[in-house]
Amino acid sequence: MNSYVTRKLLDLPYYTEGPAVGKDGDFFFSTLSGGMIGKYDVDGHYSEWAKAPCPNGQIILANGEHWFCDSGSSAISRYSPSGNFMGYLVEGVCAGVKASTPNDLVADSRGNVYFTDSIRENGKVFFKGYDGGEYLLAEGIDYANGLVLSRNEKYLFVAESFRNRILRIELSAPGITKKAVEVFVELPRHTSGVMTDNLPDGLAMDQEGRLWVAHYGMGMVQVISPDGVLLQSVETSLPLTSNLCFIADAPQIKTLLVTGGYGEPGPGAVFELTVYFHDKE
Repeated sequence: MNSYVTRKLLDLPYYTEGPAVGKDGDFFFSTLSGGMIGKYDVDGHYSEWAKAPCPNGQIILANGEHWFCDSGSSAISRYSPSGNFMGYLVEGVCAGVKASTPNDLVADSRGNVYFTDSIRENGKVFFKGYDGGEYLLAEGIDYANGLVLSRNEKYLFVAESFRNRILRIELSAPGITKKAVEVFVELPRHTSGVMTDNLPDGLAMDQEGRLWVAHYGMGMVQVISPDGVLLQSVETSLPLTSNLCFIADAPQIKTLLVTGGYGEPGPGAVFELTVYFHDKE
């Protein structure tokens, strides 16, 4: 049996999203309705890092730039390492298709970006190549949400929130699907039977190939094996658990930065979650 410990880092007036860890070990997160990116530095000091209309999922590039989905601008925004707006990677349209509500994004090792457009019933997954190429990978997803690549970058996993499941897209090359979208795993359902008490959100992948799912309405992180079996449900102390990313990823100890809150638009919080693996998988 694995054990875990949660530690609250911050209380905030707004629900939080978009966790990311900078190369210097600083933590960053977005606040959606709060209209800003927050920073929690290695010394435990909190500050407002940048302003944005409605920032959501976020990644930090090797050069220190921050790219994040902004549903308020229907865009993916680029910010400098010092928090200055640099323009848009995507704005309103991608691959000739409307992209209205960019939610989350992930970059591969070549600098290509995959992102979700969160719409009920007809959510989409897009690709924006480092060379400017654009593709629509999937549509007809009932609220496409968090996404993550497998470590070998042959599979893209996507949370389909309103069907309470994780989809898998096999890739033959960056941005090119090999076959039809498939269901990777159906997630546990809340005993209330209310759809919004489920809703998988952000995703992360550990070095052993396990998928970690922020299960929004369940207040949980679900840990899924590489072959799609539920291994553990971890309580986060956040009634609404929005997203997660790894701070440290050792074989027996996993430490994650977890975002979410107690309601929307707030209040929100940021937690550190450490899971100890006592048994080998």
